[in-house]
Amino acid sequence: MNIPLLTEKDIDCRVQSVFKNSKGVSAILLLYKDARVDMRILDKVYGPMNWRRTHEVINGNLFCNIDIWDEDKKEWVRKQDVGTESNTEKEKGQASDSFKRAGTNVGIGRELYTAPFIVVGLNEEEYETKNLGGKEVLRCKPATKFYVSEIEYDEDKTISLLKICDKARNERYCYPKVEKTGKQQYDSRPQSNPTPKDAPIDQTYINAIRAQLKRTGWDENEMLLYEIGRA
Repeated sequence: MNIPLLTEKDIDCRVQSVFKNSKGVSAILLLYKDARVDMRILDKVYGPMNWRRTHEVINGNLFCNIDIWDEDKKEWVRKQDVGTESNTEKEKGQASDSFKRAGTNVGIGRELYTAPFIVVGLNEEEYETKNLGGKEVLRCKPATKFYVSEIEYDEDKTISLLKICDKARNERYCYPKVEKTGKQQYDSRPQSNPTPKDAPIDQTYINAIRAQLKRTGWDENEMLLYEIGRA
């Protein structure tokens, strides 16, 4: 069975963090899929009656099992993964996250791991400063929303084109970047630090970079060697 690649309608954008540098305030975005996307694709590919979902606690962690009926083998084939807690509803968040992760093991949305490093510059009305535990933290305002307007993949199921707009349908991000000449530069590797080389970088941005490297399977030394090669 072939798992279809996610379309722009299947993908949501989430703000991972907000940081400030000499160019202003920017947000780092992540692409993710909703649990309903997994359900729809499982129904479409295998049929509503040919897959099932169960949960179990292993060593105190909530795991999700997705069992798919294999007609040739006459048995259920299982894919399993663990979830993480939600900031709002602990049990529901773990159940939903573990289901989506198990869905990724089935093959749903694996292409999102090839996403570039997404940084969007923010306007003044799109962010605010919150006092959390005595520390001033930058946050996007609740009304600040972004969505994927267009996405394409190459033959290796790697994202080759990505466009993100705000709720007013203004394009805020394009990958690969289109230069003034109209020429596109394709590069499926994580993008490097978007700030000037001499600009100060705060810890929030450094942590976000490391999280992106972990997500894409790169290590810090590999990224450094890549950047040296591009210089």
